[in-house]
Amino acid sequence: MSKTNIGITVHDPEAGFLLEMLRHAEAVGIPNYWLTTGAGPDAMMIFAAAATVTRSIRMGTAIVPTYPRSPVVMAQQASDLAALAPGRFVLGLGPSHKSTMEQRYGIAYDKPIGHLREYVQVVRGLLAGGPFKFSGKRFQIDATLNRGADVPVMVSALRSGSFELAGEITDGAISWLCPARYLRDVALPAMERGAQSAGRTRPRLVGQTFMALTSDRAQLRAAVERGLPYYVRLTNYQEMFVAAGHPEAREGRWSDGMIDAAVVHGDEATCAAKLDRFIETSGCDELIVSMLAVGNDVRPAVRTTLDFVGRYCAA
Repeated sequence: MSKTNIGITVHDPEAGFLLEMLRHAEAVGIPNYWLTTGAGPDAMMIFAAAATVTRSIRMGTAIVPTYPRSPVVMAQQASDLAALAPGRFVLGLGPSHKSTMEQRYGIAYDKPIGHLREYVQVVRGLLAGGPFKFSGKRFQIDATLNRGADVPVMVSALRSGSFELAGEITDGAISWLCPARYLRDVALPAMERGAQSAGRTRPRLVGQTFMALTSDRAQLRAAVERGLPYYVRLTNYQEMFVAAGHPEAREGRWSDGMIDAAVVHGDEATCAAKLDRFIETSGCDELIVSMLAVGNDVRPAVRTTLDFVGRYCAA
């Protein structure tokens, strides 16, 4: 995998800081910048603001939840972003989680893979340009965008079914917290099955790992428990870790083994070696490095980590 396929994502509650770090990432030579859309700032809004003040960095959503937005609205936003940043936008979609959709948004979370299949079909159909009609179990669409757009459409994937769907109908799968061996042993074979069923070549696998520049184990655990408390309480993530060889995941807490599998950590030389090993073991086509800032003053730590990733990409 070429280091031009390395990207980062920064987590912060303020949109202004995320935009500032996007511009800093471009300045230090990081090729790709990914953002999530959850309880914090909206990635599509930040990328729209960034499109006219950046020149080369590729921007991707990892991911935008599908249930709260009409696929027509999503396709229109993606088309507009593609016009503002030609060739530099990737749309990552995903159903998110039952608790998030039902508690935060008050939206019923029903058969997410079936929902995602139809949603992707509608978005890709609209982005192709021209009048588009779709009649499915969940969506009845008759719409036309002002203009089509060449936007890769990827989906979030965690278990084998979603990786298989990605292989069948999308431009790629975006993983989250999946250890390298899980991507190699579960994700890639599932994507191959999906691609073969559709008579197509397997699309891209986007791996992801958190990274903390610290050799202090207590500091690392504090950062994980502060920054990542949510995932280990979700059944889907627990079962993913079980399939990756960590049966203790069902206890709903981070074990040392799970931390080591999901978080690259150590000094800069150690992290660089671990990133190399993650890429080699996983077989991923792209890699998202998620900032897990340590210490009490996290924003300077984020900038320091971005500087390191820029040097890693240039090496």
